[in-house]
Amino acid sequence: MASIPPNQTIYIRNLPEKIKKEELKRSLYALFSAYGRILDIVALKTIRMHGQAWIAFREITSATAALRGLNGFAFYDKPMKIEYAKVKSDAVAKLDGTWKKPGLADDAKRAKSSVPAAMLALGNQKRTRDSEDVDMDTRGQGRRKEEENEDGGSEKESEDETMDTEVDKSEVEEPPNRILFLQNLVGDVTEEMLSYLFQQYPGFKEVRLVPGKVDMAFVEYENEGQSALAKDALDHFKLTPSRAMRVTYAKR
Repeated sequence: MASIPPNQTIYIRNLPEKIKKEELKRSLYALFSAYGRILDIVALKTIRMHGQAWIAFREITSATAALRGLNGFAFYDKPMKIEYAKVKSDAVAKLDGTWKKPGLADDAKRAKSSVPAAMLALGNQKRTRDSEDVDMDTRGQGRRKEEENEDGGSEKESEDETMDTEVDKSEVEEPPNRILFLQNLVGDVTEEMLSYLFQQYPGFKEVRLVPGKVDMAFVEYENEGQSALAKDALDHFKLTPSRAMRVTYAKR
């Protein structure tokens, strides 16, 4: 059997199965980002996909270094089994310009050539059907409740909608800005530590700590698109098991 050629994406097996998906992805990022800039991490919690993940790096050399350095590494007391992925990840395809919107023909090809890709497709379809079933059940329950409580149900729903709207308004964030505002940092954080975390994303310029405020800092990028990428990736990133960093746009 021919070996899989080196590429930017690695496939990891034998991962712990009891860890929540987002916590698993954060832990993998913290460990593998030392080897280079990460474009994407895919980890599913479906029955057949437990204990597996795919990590897409920007450079093949980073993927190779991670594979060599961490294959067999005890991650949560389980030795990881790492190899190159058989299929190019969407993140890499978008980066090199070869990505195409999936169609029926593409789905059929991927189902034949890649077991992981086929499983992903099945998982997406199942989630869509489950979501539709939940929506239909919710609408049915809503109609029944409205019929049974015509004397007070509508007013209650109206009040709930008003409260939801007020909450949404209070959480509206600042407009896009190339400068990000960091909050809820740990007390001993340094510019070097934050730089190492945020320079994984293109356009990074600098980190500025706030004098007298150990839990706040600013991060500057070259443009708003680049800062948005970093913000989406690192907002609520856990600096410690019990402390998540908040990343928002800085006020203009």
